[in-house]
Amino acid sequence: MTRTYTLRRRAEQQAETRRRIVEAAVELHGTVGPALATISMVAERAGVQRHTLYAHFPDERSLYLACSGLAMERDPLPEADAWTRVVAGRERLRVGLRALYGWYERNAELVACVLRDAEYHPLTREIAELRMGPPMAAYREVLGAHLAASQRAVLRLALGFFTWRTLVREAGLSPDAAVDTMVRAVDCAE
Repeated sequence: MTRTYTLRRRAEQQAETRRRIVEAAVELHGTVGPALATISMVAERAGVQRHTLYAHFPDERSLYLACSGLAMERDPLPEADAWTRVVAGRERLRVGLRALYGWYERNAELVACVLRDAEYHPLTREIAELRMGPPMAAYREVLGAHLAASQRAVLRLALGFFTWRTLVREAGLSPDAAVDTMVRAVDCAE
C-alpha cells in the first residue's frame, strides 16, 4: 500500500513542478517576451534547477508549446463558427471584431510580446503561427465571405492586434468605437 501512495505522491509533485515551470514561462513571455526569456530565467521564476526544467521540457520548443497551450486553455481565441449564426455582413463583422478585440484586451501584454518577438525569432514565429494562424484564417473566411478584394484587405487590417492596440490603447477609442470604426472602414473599401 505504501508503494502506491509513494508513486501517486511523486506523480503529483512532478505535475506541480511542471505546472510551476509552465506558469513561469507564461509570466515571462508576457513581460520580457519569449525571445528574451531564457531557460535560466524560467527555472529561477519557477523555483527549480535548470536540469529539473530540462527533465520536464527537453527543449525550448516543448516549453513554448506547453506555455502557449496553457495561455490558450486559460483564454481561448474566439470561435469563428459561432459567428456563422449571425446574418452575414456588418452585424457578423461587428460581432466577430467585438469578440476578437475583447480577447486582445484580456491578453494584450502577452500578445504584444509574442507578436513583437515573432518578427525576428523563428521559434516564436512558428508557435504563434501554430496557435493563431488557423483561427485567423477562419476569421478571414467567415467574416470576409461576401466581401470584395479591397474589403478583404481592410478586414485583414481590422483583425490585427496592432490595429486594435492603435485604436484602443493609443487613440483612446472605446472598444465599441474601435469596432464601429473598422466596420465602417471595411464598408468604405468597396
